[in-house]
Formats: sequence, C-alpha cells, structure tokens
Amino acid sequence: MTSSTSPTSLAPTPRQIWNRGRGLLVAFLILLTAGITMAALRSGDQHGRLDPRSADRYGSRAAAELLKSSGVSVDVAGTLDEATAAVGPDTTLLVTDPDLLTPHQQRTLHAATAPSGGRTVLLGAGAPSISELAPGVRTDLPAPVGVLSPECSLPAAQRAGKVELGGERYVTRLAGADACYRNDGAPTLLRIERPAPAADNGSGTEPGDTVLLGSPDLLYNDLLDEQGNASLALQLLGSRPHLVWYLPSLSDASATEGGDGGGNSGESRFLELIPSGWLWGAFQLFLAAVLAAVWRARRLGPLVSERLPVAIRASESAEGRARLYRKANARDRAATVLRSAARDRLASLLAVPPTEAHRPDALLPALSARLPTTERDLSDLLFGPTPSDDAALISLVDQLDALEREVRTS
Repeated sequence: MTSSTSPTSLAPTPRQIWNRGRGLLVAFLILLTAGITMAALRSGDQHGRLDPRSADRYGSRAAAELLKSSGVSVDVAGTLDEATAAVGPDTTLLVTDPDLLTPHQQRTLHAATAPSGGRTVLLGAGAPSISELAPGVRTDLPAPVGVLSPECSLPAAQRAGKVELGGERYVTRLAGADACYRNDGAPTLLRIERPAPAADNGSGTEPGDTVLLGSPDLLYNDLLDEQGNASLALQLLGSRPHLVWYLPSLSDASATEGGDGGGNSGESRFLELIPSGWLWGAFQLFLAAVLAAVWRARRLGPLVSERLPVAIRASESAEGRARLYRKANARDRAATVLRSAARDRLASLLAVPPTEAHRPDALLPALSARLPTTERDLSDLLFGPTPSDDAALISLVDQLDALEREVRTS
C-alpha cells in the first residue's frame, strides 16, 4: 500500500492571499476613487499653467478677461502652425514657454514673426531659445522673482511702476533696446525693435518688436493685482487689437519636423528639453548612492564562516517547526514527517533494513509478527491519508507513540 498525501499546503491559499492583500487593494481603490473625483471636480476650470482659460492660481484667465474688456481679441494657439498663421502687424504673439520649442520650431517662429511688423512677447526665454528667437541677446544668471522698479524710459514700464519680475536676466548690445527692471544691473524686461518690413517702407507701418520677460509671474491670476503687474501686462499685451496666446506643447506635430538628419537628432532634442539643474541633481543623487553603497559595504573581502554563538535545543527547534507547519496549515507535511520518523524507529526495532523501512510489504509483515493480537489498522496508521483537522493530527501522534511503546515492550 502506498502513501496517499495531498499536495503540499506551504503555498498560500486564496483566503490567505486575500487577507494579506486586501488592505493594499482597499487603499489603491480609495486613492483611485479620490483621484478620479478630484479630476472630475477640477477639470472644468483648469487648463494648465499660464492658460488664459484657467481660473486657478497659476492660470491667466484674469489677464485675458481684462484684455477682452479693453477691446483686445484673445485667441489660444496650441500648435506652431496656428501661431504663425495668425501673426501680422495688428497682432501680438505671446509665447508662454519658448524653451519648450525645438530648434526647428524656433527658426520657423522667428522667420514668421521677424517680417510681420507685430509684437512678440517671450516669457522666461532662456539659453535654449534666446539665440534663435532674439538674435543679439544672451542670458545672464537667473535672479529670484521680486518687486523691481522700471529704471528705464519705456512708457509702459514708467506707467506701470513697480512690478514683480525676475527669473532670466538679459544682456545685449543692440541699439535702441529698452532695458527695464534691472536686477544687479541686468534687465529682466528687454524690448528690442525689429526693422519694418521691406514691402511696407514708406507706408507708415510701425516696425515690430520683441519683448522679453524674465518670468511669467505677473500674469498669474493670484499675482495680477499686485504692484503694477496688471498695468504692465495690459500695456505689453494690449498694444495691438489682436492677441494670440501660444501655449507650446510636446504633442505638437511640428516638434518632430526639421531634424538635422543625424542618427542622434532625437536624443539631442530630448536632452535639450532637460534643464541643466536636473542633470546636475541626477549626478548628485548618483554620487550619493555610490557613497551610501561604500558606507554600507561591511565585507570588503571573502566571506568567513562563523560558528553560531549559541546552540539551539532540539525541543525548541521541533516546537518552532511545528508552529510553522500550523501557521501554514501544513497538516500533510507534518503527518508525513511524523510517520516517516516512526517507520524509521520501528524498522530498527524490528530488524528491518533501513532501505525497506518505508515499504509497506516489508515493514507491515514484520510488525504483524511482533504484535499478532493488535487491533490497530497498521497500514492506515503508518501509510494512511492526511488527517482532516488538527484533532486528527494529534490523535495520529498519540497512536504512533503508543505503537512504538508497544513494540519496545513486546
């Protein structure tokens, strides 16, 4: 008769998996529900940073409404094609994030605005875009945003007075440039004139200009009413009857056009979009990880085997293993171990070779010859099925112990 035991139960049961994971599942569902709810509640008034349709603190809806009430039409452009198609002598083009444009987009935008005779306002244009969009201008070290005085003769700045500016600072040697709101000598507002279009010479059309603002803070909803922010914004953006509010996006199809043809052009464009501060921060994190690894490396040579400082008693080891079996609900493993050990001891008492101790046709006849009058079902006791519950397992232990004592005393 062969042993019939159920498959091992060391693997967690579905109930155990549910008990262990239900907490994380409930937390995930709560976070997911909260995120969906907040997105649904706030999606109506939020469109993004500096979006003229957004009413949150970093939106620019307040500035757009003031411009509309002053008779200026405001159109939002989400692509480069929409922005360049709308430029003209009666149009102001506001670019909210020039550094997000690829070199090809920058060249296309400058080629469209340079002869247009209109005004181009660039918010926070830095080193990645300044050379293409404002030739002859370079950036200095950025400055924190704060309240600055005009310190220039530009009428719009004189009427606005103090405003909250900072961010990028600009340096230029172009003649006729208006440099305002200086921080440590470098302006954070720079207006440079462009020559009038050749086709309009003698027609009285005013030449176009480009206005560089070091930071966009004065256009935020929560700062527009501070200092002279609103006045400066209305004068710079409302000098023409039409305003195109261009919000550059990485999803614009024109961002993938006009590559240099090199195999690494895509990688170069991607790296250009990463601010230098992030690269420096990533290097510092890598260096910190290396230092932490060196600090935590306790073994710099080969592993050395060590003797355990204490000896574990056999009873403690048996009790610990029994607790593990009980925690894992592994009655099949426990019963198999108990029966196997009992068969080994009985085989030595009955002079059965150890190699045949676990064969029913070798152990059971020798056991029956020693105990001819026993009423126990020896086959079921030594080679039977797995106990159905803990009480049956304890009963099995008692019966195996009684059988071994009976054999020893017979």
